[in-house]
Amino acid sequence: MKGPSGGTESMTKTIRLRTEVPGPKSRALMQRRHDAVVRGVYHATPVFAAYAEGAVVEDVDGNRFLDFSGGIGCNNVGHRAEPVLRRVQAQLDRYIHTCFSVVPYEPYIALAERLNQLVPGNFAKKTFLCNSGAEAVENAVKIARAYTKRSAIICFDDAFHGRTLMALALTSKTHPYKAGFQPFPADVYRVPYAYCYRCAYGKEYPSCKLACVDALQSVFKRTVPADAVAAVVIEPVLGEGGFITPPPGYFRELQAVCRKHGILLIADEVQTGIARTGTFFAIEQFDIEPDMVLTAKSIAGGLPLSAGTGRADVMDAPGPGGLGGTFVGNPVACEAALAVLDVVEQEKLCARAVALGQHFATRAECWQERWPQIGALHGMGAMRSLEMVRDPATREPDEQVVAAVSKYCYENGLLTISAGTYGNILRLLMPLVITDAQFEEGLDVLEAALAANCG
Repeated sequence: MKGPSGGTESMTKTIRLRTEVPGPKSRALMQRRHDAVVRGVYHATPVFAAYAEGAVVEDVDGNRFLDFSGGIGCNNVGHRAEPVLRRVQAQLDRYIHTCFSVVPYEPYIALAERLNQLVPGNFAKKTFLCNSGAEAVENAVKIARAYTKRSAIICFDDAFHGRTLMALALTSKTHPYKAGFQPFPADVYRVPYAYCYRCAYGKEYPSCKLACVDALQSVFKRTVPADAVAAVVIEPVLGEGGFITPPPGYFRELQAVCRKHGILLIADEVQTGIARTGTFFAIEQFDIEPDMVLTAKSIAGGLPLSAGTGRADVMDAPGPGGLGGTFVGNPVACEAALAVLDVVEQEKLCARAVALGQHFATRAECWQERWPQIGALHGMGAMRSLEMVRDPATREPDEQVVAAVSKYCYENGLLTISAGTYGNILRLLMPLVITDAQFEEGLDVLEAALAANCG
């Protein structure tokens, strides 16, 4: 069987279903979950994990699934990558926690040094570490305000930056994320993202001449003055928004506007980073140098860790004690992250992401010809999605078919997750270490799911 790398692999199947899905043990655990865990914690599938390795998850009933969700993008190097396990175990044998703010340790510094080298930008850089993507966003806003002495933040429609209060203020989607949690922090202003398939201005690229960037000038006149804006916070590719990629030239123009007005440009690479899009950071493909880049999810192979890396003069704006936290930059997570960076380089996962994405695009283009309900294909590298619509002419979102496809997939051994403001986008976040045969097997299940629900 030919895979995305062109090689031939065994036809042995990875997916194994021993019970109906969900099985009896998963159903029993779901009842316990219902009784003990708050309803606000959501789950995309009704199966409970017992073991995971590489691109495979086995549930408590012995069913084996291919993982196209990757812990929502946290497992780019795969579940339980051996180099990560070795480095984590070695750190566990030394110490687990001292609090970097009390008794500092070398792994925090070593990781900051590595990220300072990796983040694009021909200038001196410094890094802070946190626990989650949302926490990185919160601290980035604090730093931007401290540096610029301005308060306003500009963000985008269809964006997702986290569930803490400032992150929620920047997040776009109302349900289930924002509804009922108001009021949010003030001085946050939202503008349309460069979502060409659903252009907010009714235009088409390239004849639009990037009207979505020009719209900022109107915002500066009508809504908030440019000299009051501390930062623009943006995802290079929308994550929860559906893997939407802006058109060529968009980021260069956006950066030019920011620099003209002394506004910091903050790239939220929480989901796009760590080789997912075919370069270590997605922003590298847009040929710009943000003032700050935020990293999380796959940085530590599944352990909680995030980072903000940027211009040294900007990052040093808060005084001692202005940043930090009890658990931030945990040494075990730092060692895991150092191992992840080695795996990405040694296993050439950026190139692997490109190959996986190209192979998916080839198959998905055939699906789109067969099923007009696939209104658009989005993404770059191995960060890919299908946008489902009821009618390609009206582009009315169809979240019901996405729910049906997802259900078919997990019932047949493939774990997927949806996305998009309207819930009508199916996104793929398979571990980049997935084998060619496994990837093909998973795509076969996805194709069967589309055939069963779109035919």
